[in-house]
Order: sequence, then structure tokens, then C-alpha cells
Amino acid sequence: MALPLALSGQDIIGQARTGTGKTYAFGVAMLQRVGKPRKNRKKPRGLVVVPTRELALQVTEDLVTAAGKLGSRILTVYGGRAYEPQIEALKQGVDVIVGTPGRLLDLVKQKHLDLSQIAMLVLDEADRMLDLGFLPDIERIIKLVPAERQTMLFSATLPGEIVALSRRYLNRPTHVRAENNDAEAEATPQTAQFVWRTHRMDKIEIMGRLLQCEGRGLTMVFCETKRACDMVVEQLKERGFAAAAVHGDLGQGQREQALRAFRNGKIDVLVATDVAARGIDVDDVTHVVNYDCPQDEKSYVHRIGRTGRAGRTGVAVTFVEWEDLTRWKVINNALSLPFAEPVETYSTSPHIYSDLGIPEGTKGVLPRANRSRAGLAAEEVEDLGETGRVRSRSRKGRDDDREERRERPARTPRERRRTRGGRSVEGVEQVIAEPRPVEEPAGDILAEEPASRPAEEPKARRTRGGRTTGETPAPVASEENQSPVIELPPVEADVTPRNEESAPRRGRTRKAGLNPEVTLGTTPPVQAEVSGWDDEPDYEAPAPRPQPEKIIPPSPFAVIFQSPDLATDDDEIAPSAASERAQSRRRSSPRGQQRGPRRGNQA
Repeated sequence: MALPLALSGQDIIGQARTGTGKTYAFGVAMLQRVGKPRKNRKKPRGLVVVPTRELALQVTEDLVTAAGKLGSRILTVYGGRAYEPQIEALKQGVDVIVGTPGRLLDLVKQKHLDLSQIAMLVLDEADRMLDLGFLPDIERIIKLVPAERQTMLFSATLPGEIVALSRRYLNRPTHVRAENNDAEAEATPQTAQFVWRTHRMDKIEIMGRLLQCEGRGLTMVFCETKRACDMVVEQLKERGFAAAAVHGDLGQGQREQALRAFRNGKIDVLVATDVAARGIDVDDVTHVVNYDCPQDEKSYVHRIGRTGRAGRTGVAVTFVEWEDLTRWKVINNALSLPFAEPVETYSTSPHIYSDLGIPEGTKGVLPRANRSRAGLAAEEVEDLGETGRVRSRSRKGRDDDREERRERPARTPRERRRTRGGRSVEGVEQVIAEPRPVEEPAGDILAEEPASRPAEEPKARRTRGGRTTGETPAPVASEENQSPVIELPPVEADVTPRNEESAPRRGRTRKAGLNPEVTLGTTPPVQAEVSGWDDEPDYEAPAPRPQPEKIIPPSPFAVIFQSPDLATDDDEIAPSAASERAQSRRRSSPRGQQRGPRRGNQA
């Protein structure tokens, strides 16, 4: 219905269910109006604006397929890629541009893209662009294109914002709605829908058993957050499934790698956010699982629209947690679905086996005999020359980066010469390693050393109070003050010859006031010096200070304080403040100055 109107040049608002061929509805008309490429024409004449990068690639593939005989030059423009290849393609000339609003405005600002000759403008998935906040960018793009143009809007759902936008920027548009309520009511629905009320901790186990049902092909799993996507992918990989994630925190090369691996069959489970819920057309997608409850009815329609496309059948399973029941009831009432009260479901519930055709006894782990997929690692990452900062990847990717860092060769260490006390470490270690000769003691340890022994160099010793630790201070004798010296008898030392069988224990050989050469177990002669014991007077301890008498009150609640009387008979009574002031007045008056000497003379 929309194709004849589009070929005639009228403005169209197209609304149809997902998978009904909306891309070819405007693509064929655009290619027909643009015509064959010409060498003298380098500026684009057709523009298609899409909300996501994946949808831009999908639309480009469809247009390239449709323009196979015409040879039209079609360029995809979106963020995440390097600017240079896109700028070079614009310089050579293009006929149709498919891109996202952000990169289109960047190229216009850099004066590499000229939209002054656009004859046909198409907004695909317009409701999604309004949800993502692209309305200001869309208005700027519409102002850059000529006023005399053909404008078409296509979407599966048309909210009030789309209608308001059509009134402002479209010229008498025709609303085309490809839907037959009577035929759909009579026909069997192409997508079988199941809505289960599940627990958060049991959803991954149900997912593992669901992915082993009979007749399952490729499966798309939709989560609400990016972190939930990474968590589900990691747990599915641990259970033996070939899974990959697609969300906004991944680089463009990684997102396209996951989509290529999914289309080529190297992975069979694609976990994504709503960024992959629009326009992704992959053959043999048999199951769609809403791991998290959708936000509204539009998200639900686009999610389950990834399966059952182009006349095929599919299965859509939605997990609803207890706290999401109110949101689901709103979606159910808006779409008139028969799932107002979802069935309470666990991984051991028998109806999941009967509804989905899961063999009895299936567990949540894929048997090793069925693990035949190559996995995401088998698909190469294309070097797109990504711009901006490197986006964070999943936990598995970060672990791979850590392993790469560990495998890097270490830097060559610098040669350093270590010294200790001014000498090289090698010399010190060699001196320490050399065995020292052990002299056998002979005779009395305390015997004097022979005179023939050569004098040794003095060694540095610790000092206390200005003298060496091991030396006894020599007494200073004088004629005036001589103190008696008491000599104690020497104590015999226990000398045991050293041998291999009985060796004395080594202990501390230096003490304050003792010779460091004396070993423990011996007692050297002690000389005590006593000086001035009889001459010094006896020390008298001071008399104790009298304490005030303790007063015990008759009642515990009475407080009595008595200060001690410290006055004596010799103390003078201190004058009061009034008497001191009177005395100072007398001294300052002239009469007092005259009387002062007289009183002194009389005294």
C-alpha cells in the first residue's frame, strides 16, 4: 500500500508490525527516485536517519541488496568508527546516506557533508529516536535539508509525539497502517507467548533448561541493564552455552563482532539491551526471552518482534518478578493479552517441560556432547579505527587484558654495585664466609696474657657516661681523701675444655661492668670501693605533715566543710580594705604629711 504512494512523491506515515518489510517500502521508492549514479553528482539525494548503529547496518544491507542492478552508491555513517574513511567516501560522491543523528551533525559541522540537495528524507523507527532524546537533533537535520522534499516516517508504534512531529514537518501526510484485525483474530498467532512469574535467583536455571528445548535455533535474550547482560553471559558460558553480549558499553568493533558471530551461527545466544530490539533481522531466530520485564508495551512488542518474522513461527518467554507485577499488568492491559496473572514458575515446575518441549531430566548445564558451537573467539574483530576513549568490556575481556600484561617481557634490570660500610657486598660476604680459627683455652681463663702477645688495635666499644662499657673506672687516690678498699677473695672459674662432643652454650659475653672476654659461667674478682661512709651524717626523714581531722556528718545528705587552722600567735591581723583606704587618704592629705614627722619625733 505504501509503495505506490511513495513512488508518487507523497509524504507518508507508515505503521506496520515488525518483520513486514518496512525497509523495502521506502527503500525501493528512494532508489527509484534517486536513479542511477552520475559522475558529476557527488552530493547525496537520499537520507535515512536511524536511532542505533546496528539498525544503520541492517538498513544499509537491505538497500545494497535492492540496488544491485542500479549500482547506487550507499554510505553508512555512524559513530564509533574513524572519520577518515567516511570523509573519503563523501569526497568521491554518494547517492544515499544512512546514518545516526550524532555523526551526521558532526560531518555537517566539519563541512564534509552537504544536505542541500536531499530530495527524500526517511525517519526509520521514529518513536525510538524520540525515546532516546534525538528530537532536537532531528529538528536540526530537518532544517538543513530543502523545504521541497518528500518526507516519510516509519515505525511499528506511533505515539502522540510522532503525530505532533508529522504536523510540523510533513506536508499533508498519508497514514498507512498495514494491519487487518479480522484476519489476525481468525489466524493462529505466529509467535507463541509465555509469561511466567519467577524468582530472581532461579531465572538463570530456568534459562539453562529452556535453551535445551527441542527445535531451538538462535535465541535472543533481553536484559534491562548492561551489567545484567554481562552477568547472564558469564553464567551461560560457565554452563556450556555459546553466548555473547551487545550493549552500549562495548566498542563498536565488539558489537559488530558479536552480531556477525550470531548471524554466522558461531554463537547461538545473543544477550542484549533494548539497543538490539529495533530493526535487527536475523534468520532462524526461534526463541526470544525477556530476562527482565520490559519497561512498556512498545518495548515488549519490539522485543518479541525479533522472532516470527516474514511468516515464520517463534516462541517468546517473559520472566516477571514479584516486584514487576504492577508494570506487567499495565503492559498486559495495553496489549489485551491473556496473562493478567502470570503462572508461578520454578526450574522444577512441570509445565516448563510440557510447554516448551524440554526433555525430562534436563538440567541447567549443557552436556559436553552438545557443545558444538565455535564461540565468539572464532569471529575476528574488525579494526574500525574506533574514536574516543576505549570503552570498558566485560569481565572476561578485562581478564584477558591482565593475562596479556603478564606475558609482556620484563625490562632489563640496571646494574648496581651494592656497598656496605664502604666495601662491596661481595667482599663482605667473602670475609663472612671464611672460617675463623678457634683457639683452645689453656689454663685459667682469668690468667694474665703473656707479654709476648702482640698488641692489638683498639676496637670501638660502646660507652656509658664517657667510659668504655667493658672497663671498670680506675679509682683516683689523693692524700687528703683516701678511701679504704675492700678486696673480695677470687672465685674459681669453671673451665671446661671445648671439644666436639660437649661444647659450651654461647651466650652474651658483654655486661655492664664486666670484661667482655669473660664467658658466662665464670665470676671475676670484684673490687668494691667504699668512701665516706662514716663521715657522712645520718639522713633524717622529714616529719609528716599534720592532716586535718575528718568530720563525719550525721546525715549523708549534709555537706560540712572545715578548713584547717593554719594561723599562729606571731601572725599579724591583716587590715581590711576600708582601713587601707582610710590610711592612704591620710597619707595623701597635706595635714597628714605635716603630722607625720611629729608623731615620728614623739615616738
